[in-house]
Amino acid sequence: MRSLISASIRNLPGRALADFWSKSLPEELGEAYEVFMPNMPNKQNADYDEWSIWFERHFKYLRDDAILIGWSLGGTFLVKYLSQKPFPQKIKTLFLLAAPWGAHPGPEGNDCGSFQFDTGILNKLNERVDTINIWHSIDDFVVPYEQALEYKKHVNKAKLVTFNDKNHFLVAKFPELLAAIKDLA
Repeated sequence: MRSLISASIRNLPGRALADFWSKSLPEELGEAYEVFMPNMPNKQNADYDEWSIWFERHFKYLRDDAILIGWSLGGTFLVKYLSQKPFPQKIKTLFLLAAPWGAHPGPEGNDCGSFQFDTGILNKLNERVDTINIWHSIDDFVVPYEQALEYKKHVNKAKLVTFNDKNHFLVAKFPELLAAIKDLA
């Protein structure tokens, strides 16, 4: 609930629609990349089981050496899903961008609902994913930076990349992510 109280309201009538890096990602990566960006169901009232069903429907389109990017609750979803269920293809890299720590309610509560997980499952994530990148900005106003530190503490193979000025990655351009993806090729 904390994020609903503090998050800015976007896309109000009479104002330009927000322009985020995710819109231009496929074009900026170019034809050498197949980019799947499934819109997860009921984002404002998200349910882990519903997201799992929808996510699994995309498996037949994926190939080995997939690069998965989970932004915000999408990152928490991928952590829980990949820790609990086998993925049919080899995952080359997982990017967790501003992912809420879903393991336990903190002092201010936990917005993760059905996405919460027990930290004991995280050893499977370490086994199933070659490279794990936790990206978070210190000035994130939705998910506190300390939650990225929790992921780093529990996901031993993860690399933490810290930004100072990317907030919740609600930015129009994200050249650092583009470069990181292209460096994997």
